[in-house]
Amino acid sequence: MKERTTELVEGLRHSAPYINAHHGKTFVILLTGAVLKSNNYSSIISDIGLLYSLGIKLVIVNGARNQIDESLKNHNIEPKYHKNTRITDAVTLDIIKQVTGMLQLNITASLSMSLNNTPLQGAHINVVSGNFVIAQPLGIDEGIDYCHTGKIRRINSEAIDDQLNRGSIVLLGPVGVSVTGESFNLASEDVAAEVAIRVKADKLISFCAEQGVLDEQGKVITDLFPIDADNYVNCKQQLGKYLSSEARFLKAASKACRNGVRRSHLVSYLIDGAILQELFSRDGIGTQVAKEHSEQIRLATINDIGGILELIRPLEEQGILVKRSREQLEMEIDKFTIIERDNMTIGCAALYPYQEEKMGEMACVAIHPDYRNSSRGDLLISTVASRAQNLGLNKIFVLTTRSIHWFREKGFNPAEVDDLPIKKKLLYNYQRNSKILMLDII
Repeated sequence: MKERTTELVEGLRHSAPYINAHHGKTFVILLTGAVLKSNNYSSIISDIGLLYSLGIKLVIVNGARNQIDESLKNHNIEPKYHKNTRITDAVTLDIIKQVTGMLQLNITASLSMSLNNTPLQGAHINVVSGNFVIAQPLGIDEGIDYCHTGKIRRINSEAIDDQLNRGSIVLLGPVGVSVTGESFNLASEDVAAEVAIRVKADKLISFCAEQGVLDEQGKVITDLFPIDADNYVNCKQQLGKYLSSEARFLKAASKACRNGVRRSHLVSYLIDGAILQELFSRDGIGTQVAKEHSEQIRLATINDIGGILELIRPLEEQGILVKRSREQLEMEIDKFTIIERDNMTIGCAALYPYQEEKMGEMACVAIHPDYRNSSRGDLLISTVASRAQNLGLNKIFVLTTRSIHWFREKGFNPAEVDDLPIKKKLLYNYQRNSKILMLDII
């Protein structure tokens, strides 16, 4: 019981910064047809309700590709495609409207549940749908008429914003209306991306069967830049493969990212609570598309002192690092390099140059406990070494009492007190008896 209580408390403490960061923000969530069919659908709806209760403004866009194909099959109608896009004749459009209408009603009903002993107890969510998406025909390509397949002409973002500010969840489907009173079948990924752009959403979120985008070894790729997402989609197209919902979303996410949506997330609909793990933890669980990597290494500024102190204090208390006061850090902050992840300092190191001897001391090396079994230490060493080279230094050295083998593994070699720069040799603490290790950087 005690372990479970500790886990709960730690979980809440770690999620608090993200709860504060997300409050009042706008998220667009795409629920594909596969999500709506999955056994985990009710849990995903509950998690969406939780996001709503945390003060997040939500637009939900539902897909229906699986359900449409299934309904067409039941009517003995063979789906027709041209360049990975469905051709929507009049009969197909009628089926699409029936299917999407039913799905929207089901989603509305799911979000309206507020019985006791259910995750949405007392939520009383107001769900609004309407003619927020104005469409126009896609037209004819290479002699092929797409009929009632359309593209987005405009988004009534003012009306959506008005409903979000009233505390409603806006629910949109993959059918748009035109100024001529017609209906057009749209790609749900396009609707989600365009809405996210027009309402200036902070996040665009969708689901897939895998944990995210996987590399050739089957491991999740946690971060993609828009160009990476484009290359992934282009590779699938060049191989002549049918574009999966995952690839379609990456294409949409790349567009959204280039047009102001800061981050797009792809998580598994098979993992319980995946959307919560992605949004309320430092490392997430899926793949995100963003213009900037969620993690960066850079020179520290005066605003980073609090984060550095939080990182190094436990190591100072254990005697691993020499104690530094806030005042000392303020004076020496230009010497520090930090690794920052989602506004949290997870690594730091300082470089103190001794220009006369063309040597530099790498000091105050610290990595957050959650990231010590990673390559962050190597990244700090290479960055500090590169900085030392730019200053015209030939060697860097460290004084350590606990991490001797780790530095040896990184290429540092044992040295003596007499090998230190004169000023450092005079300050050497014989009582502490730190081991001296050096690395040639030229």
